[in-house]
Amino acid sequence: MNSNALPSAKHQAMSKVGAVMRQLPWAVSAMMAELIQFRFAYPVEFVEEATTPGSLHYYLFSDKLFLDNLDCDEAGVAVRNYRVQGRQYNPVFIAWWALVNLERHLKHSDPQGLNNFHIQVRWLMDNAVSRPDGAVVWPYEFDWQEGRCHLRSPWISAMSQGLAVSALVRAHRLTRNPAFLSLCERAVKVFEIKVVDGGVRTYEGPHVLYEEYPGYPLARVLDGFLFSLLGLYDLAVELQSLRIRQLFDEGVDGLKVKLADWNYRSKWSWYGTHGYLCPPHYHRLNGTLLHILACLTGDEALKRTSLQWRQEHLSVFDKSEIFLMFALTKNLARLRLPRN
Repeated sequence: MNSNALPSAKHQAMSKVGAVMRQLPWAVSAMMAELIQFRFAYPVEFVEEATTPGSLHYYLFSDKLFLDNLDCDEAGVAVRNYRVQGRQYNPVFIAWWALVNLERHLKHSDPQGLNNFHIQVRWLMDNAVSRPDGAVVWPYEFDWQEGRCHLRSPWISAMSQGLAVSALVRAHRLTRNPAFLSLCERAVKVFEIKVVDGGVRTYEGPHVLYEEYPGYPLARVLDGFLFSLLGLYDLAVELQSLRIRQLFDEGVDGLKVKLADWNYRSKWSWYGTHGYLCPPHYHRLNGTLLHILACLTGDEALKRTSLQWRQEHLSVFDKSEIFLMFALTKNLARLRLPRN
């Protein structure tokens, strides 16, 4: 045996133990927060006015969703604070912050809300990256671990593409500036391109899905997929485009085929392929987004599942079951899955 290998192996083992010990306080804190702060109700509101063609409203509103660990830089652009990656510009949260502020303006005649909306839109315009294949993307400039899928910078997301399109479509409705729609048309090109070729498109048999995390093994997170469909719908309506409407319809078809895999006993939703039940805010988001798509498409299967996922239908026994299953499956996933 090579004696020189012994110190190296020992050093590696000690490094791993040290890494685990450094993560332990964070893991315990996160676990306690999830269990103690677990609440079935969560403030996510369906904005019915948004279903009217040409509306400035977005389909859902929350003064809490996605706003934790979010602040703004000196220019007023939303910045996300990550435990590992530090302060990062995340196009999902920039587009979401734009839509939240526009809704605040529309609800309360808040001029600062409108100003904040335009600040985020300018960032989206200035930071859109044109690729050689003709697509426009908003890449993530940091690595990310999502379940067993490791995404290396720069990577893209169906969710950020869809939310950015929804924000830019509303900017066009406000200003009538054709540059917004021109950018959007190129932004949806990635929905035509397979993941292996740099897009967000995958297949379940012949059926199409769009990936929030376009890498393998697929994470298949539901809310990102649903947000991307709303972006496609917005642009299809704005441009009266049959091509983009087809992308939307293909995605809805894939959603209906795959929906059972996200459905826990017709009571709750699974968090993608991670093997644990969604925390309450993600489940509430999934149900609301599914209800919105049911309203837009008139599809009875989507409507039925969205109604089954409403927390007011849950009995005390159902709630106890869901809480225990969430606690069990989430903490087993902590042991099983790699983390950032």
